Amino acid sequence: MANHASAEKRNRQRITRTVRNRAAKSTLRTVLKRARTAAESGAENAAELVRQAQSELDRAAKKGVIPTERADRVKGRLASAAAAAK
Repeated sequence: MANHASAEKRNRQRITRTVRNRAAKSTLRTVLKRARTAAESGAENAAELVRQAQSELDRAAKKGVIPTERADRVKGRLASAAAAAK
């Protein structure tokens, strides 16, 4: 339990950030799953889904939800999978 006003505020901030980050990660996972499935199956909209996933990865990295290096790594792997499926 927080004993100081500053500690109570930090706790409120933590809860707000946790909710925001959880929502962003959930969205990111959904978009990535769609893109990976489309890339593996060679669907005609795979290129668009991969582009959307890359955009979502950049957005999450910019907001600090995931590290920039991880976003770059996942984008590269996703692009490789899409190219191999063609």
